[in-house]
Amino acid sequence: MPQANFAYARVAEEPASGPADLPLAISVFADRPHLRAEMEGDAAAAGFRIIQAAEVSSLLEGEARPLGEVVLLDCPVVDGGVLAALTRLDLRAANSGAQLVVSTTVAALDDVFACMDQSTPQLLVDPSRAERVIALGRVLARVPQLRLRELGEADRLVLLRLTEQVAQIAERLERLDPTTPRHSDPTFRFEAPKSDFAKTGDGDGERLVRQVRPPLPDPRLLRRIIRQRQLRARFFEGDLFADPAWDMLLDLAAARAEHKRVSVTSLCIASGVPPTTALRWIGQLTDAGLLQRVEDDTDRRRAFIALTDRAADAVARYFAELGSGAGRLV
Repeated sequence: MPQANFAYARVAEEPASGPADLPLAISVFADRPHLRAEMEGDAAAAGFRIIQAAEVSSLLEGEARPLGEVVLLDCPVVDGGVLAALTRLDLRAANSGAQLVVSTTVAALDDVFACMDQSTPQLLVDPSRAERVIALGRVLARVPQLRLRELGEADRLVLLRLTEQVAQIAERLERLDPTTPRHSDPTFRFEAPKSDFAKTGDGDGERLVRQVRPPLPDPRLLRRIIRQRQLRARFFEGDLFADPAWDMLLDLAAARAEHKRVSVTSLCIASGVPPTTALRWIGQLTDAGLLQRVEDDTDRRRAFIALTDRAADAVARYFAELGSGAGRLV
């Protein structure tokens, strides 16, 4: 960790750029005063311009102040008022294009996740200060090119410089965690999806025939494979064999075969990595078209994660290819 602290100190010691140099406005919301002050300091050190810092309940005030381009929010405990504030923030951010970084706890994760279905926020679970810096670095990396073109040449150089500095912090910190997905590389590469039809015959007699898709494997087999994979942690450090994407796909495939629903908290646990890391993987798998969010029709305060049809088909074909050897897969 000394490397990471040194990198953070370097950014903090740089001359302040000021609002004119970096017009990226950020709002900070947290009910704990000491944490709110810490979040303000980290955002300012990363080069953001603080436009407001307040309690979460202030989001429900009648005269809503502008959010700015970024919102940094902490809500470790949820109640009716917090849920209403999060729902309103989610809608406002989706309409304005503001990027959200929301931290919470494992106990509140499902409720927070269910509220944030429009704005695709970065969700952090019991984050360290370093993890918040990493999240801010990702925000800077996502600044649209159109926004850059609106800035003057000097402003653009300052923004790119700060982006690079915060990205270096993130890179150094993430190198310490081998389970963290590398966002700079294409994490998922897929072949073109196979057609549901196959050609039969030849020449003029050629015709298309629908192929039979293999079913998902027996969920008891999938659960046995999951247990076998988890057993390694009794004898080796868990990080040595961490493969959160595959562990989540196996868990969701078993749940789909059992006709069960999986909460985001349950899926984070199944991944075998810290919740914040698991949430980043869930985001990447969703972007890759393998996972999807499923709302609870009977309770809008709940949401689940499921395989897409494409992912379920890929898992089924994979196990069909393995055949009888699948039972020995660990």
